[in-house]
Amino acid sequence: MRVQEVLKSFSKFPVASFEQIAPGASLILSPHPDDESLGCAGFIATAIKQGCPPAVVIVSDGSASHPGSHLWPPERLALCRQQESQNAANALGLPSDHLFFLGLQDSAVPTSGVVFEQTVRHILDLATQHHCQNILVPWRHDPHCDHEAVWIMGQRVKALRPDLRILSYPVWGLTLPAEKEIEEAVPAGWRLNVEASLPAKRRAIEAHRSQRGLVVKDDPNGFVLPEHLLEKMLQPYEIFIAS
Repeated sequence: MRVQEVLKSFSKFPVASFEQIAPGASLILSPHPDDESLGCAGFIATAIKQGCPPAVVIVSDGSASHPGSHLWPPERLALCRQQESQNAANALGLPSDHLFFLGLQDSAVPTSGVVFEQTVRHILDLATQHHCQNILVPWRHDPHCDHEAVWIMGQRVKALRPDLRILSYPVWGLTLPAEKEIEEAVPAGWRLNVEASLPAKRRAIEAHRSQRGLVVKDDPNGFVLPEHLLEKMLQPYEIFIAS
């Protein structure tokens, strides 16, 4: 199926209430420290307003965004990005005890093996502790290895806890070339109206200063969030795909 057709189907998803999309408590898996703000900040803010703040789990340490920097080696950059996610959570009103960092190596999140299984068990424990009925994962077609790996983790969690409802949220997948072919049937899902939360979502995204080119100055080839992605992320609706 062409990406153009998939994205068009997203725009036709029915607008549903928060309770219809994700009844009960939720756990959000974010591949990097910023994906939670880009893809789910409106969901997070809405859940908090509903009195049911989600557990937000940042899977990788985000240390690979500026590999050419000498002033910001991976360890320092990882700490910076962790603080940025904490600042973003504060902007949304997420309690500090609902934000977790697993610290796996950026661009090397496993899809199998011992560390993979240990991580899955940790996620399951967090879902149990927070009485979660839903788990949110990146869309399987987001074009980044860590996003795919976290999607696979979500499928493994679901296999071990079939009672969990699993939803996917797109980030980079929204920027795929229109003519690209992907293995995807016509998707089903919902749109959540997050217009009231857009100012808070914008503040959360702005908290990720290192990813906006405002922190690391000695890596001209380092990552910077592109405007065309930010434009897609700051729309009145967030997309949640039934998995």
